[in-house]
Amino acid sequence: GAACDVPSHLYSLSFVPNPDWTRAFPTQPEIQTYLESVPARTGLHSHIRTGTEVRSARYDDASRTWQLTVVDANGERTEEFDAVVAATGQLSRPHIPDLAGLDTFEGPVFHSARWDHDVDLTGRHVGVVGIGASAIQFVPAIADQVESLTLFQRSANYVAPKPDGPLSDRTRRLLRNGLFRRAYRFSIWARFEVRFEALRDGSAMGRLGQKMFDAGLAKQVASGLSRDAVVPDYALGCKRILIANDWYPTLRRPDVTVVSGGVERVEPGAVVVDGTRHPVDTIIFGTGFESTGFLAPIEVTGRGGCSLDEQWSNGAEAHLGITVSGFPNLFLLYGPNTNLGHNSIVFMLERQISYVLTCLRALVGDTRPFDVRPGAQAASNRRLQQRLARTVWAGSCHSWYKTAAGRITNNWSGTTVSYWMTTWRVRWSDFDRL
Repeated sequence: GAACDVPSHLYSLSFVPNPDWTRAFPTQPEIQTYLESVPARTGLHSHIRTGTEVRSARYDDASRTWQLTVVDANGERTEEFDAVVAATGQLSRPHIPDLAGLDTFEGPVFHSARWDHDVDLTGRHVGVVGIGASAIQFVPAIADQVESLTLFQRSANYVAPKPDGPLSDRTRRLLRNGLFRRAYRFSIWARFEVRFEALRDGSAMGRLGQKMFDAGLAKQVASGLSRDAVVPDYALGCKRILIANDWYPTLRRPDVTVVSGGVERVEPGAVVVDGTRHPVDTIIFGTGFESTGFLAPIEVTGRGGCSLDEQWSNGAEAHLGITVSGFPNLFLLYGPNTNLGHNSIVFMLERQISYVLTCLRALVGDTRPFDVRPGAQAASNRRLQQRLARTVWAGSCHSWYKTAAGRITNNWSGTTVSYWMTTWRVRWSDFDRL
């Protein structure tokens, strides 16, 4: 059931267009096919080394290079590089909660991002722990196959209709015209960009959106769904707003049960919530990812033996989400505070790619490494956190945008236009050359 909540023509690289997307919102097989075509279309295929794990990255002060410990089929070794671009993402390591008794469960247990395709779900009593953006996709997709579904959620989500559908042959012919395709992509981006206003705390658009959702949720409750199952206990936008057309119909099925509250423990053949035992023979975790760890579990060591893990012990931060003081020539893509709640992350990635390329080109003529100044990083993050405090994300809800202590480390604090302007040019005065 994996898909995307960003329209396909904005959920793709502007410099590697695909005029042949078959529908407004792409599904996993189509997205994967597109991504696998990119290396061949750009000539990058011969430069990619797969099946290789990077275990550590250490900056050597004497040689002013990065020493990477890598492991592949030939074993472990150290390789030297002038610069490192870390594109490990924010949503790559599945999070499985440490539930008491989980090791006593005798049936299949897996995370949705590590789907066990060897498990036949036909006729099984499946318990789904975590009802977020992942479950909103796979739960409706397996509902017809299983005998029963029990959904365990801490709180309900805001779920909006998904304006999805196939793109007609005529539309796809028009999209083969570069000018029309760029205009179409721009129109999607512009419409999404306006939505950031709803994420400002106390905004008129946010209040209007809340009223619209409240009215829609009231209808769902009136139709027979329990209030605990569908009405969130937090303000609109504090967590990511989800889109789906088959979620509420799935909840109405007689073989689907929603259990609200925290999971106390797991027992053989059951999940226990608030003292009540709910029988299941399979557990699927839709509990998201270790989103605030960023480069973990790679051990990253900068100048003078400085550990990135220690430097980020109170929450990750980087200058514009791209560079970290004390770690010369280390550049991040989709780093701290570059995620979005209203538009396509691909746009942000392209801005970061452009910024990093500017820095790398400067190294060609002058090989002295770049290290962002501590004052520049501190100032940009101070402004960032001040703006984030005025968004709905600063509310009391639990979300993957924050650390356990409540620091917002994942989201950008404004529009994509503001990030575009901030990264349009590299301010060389923000850097020391070593």
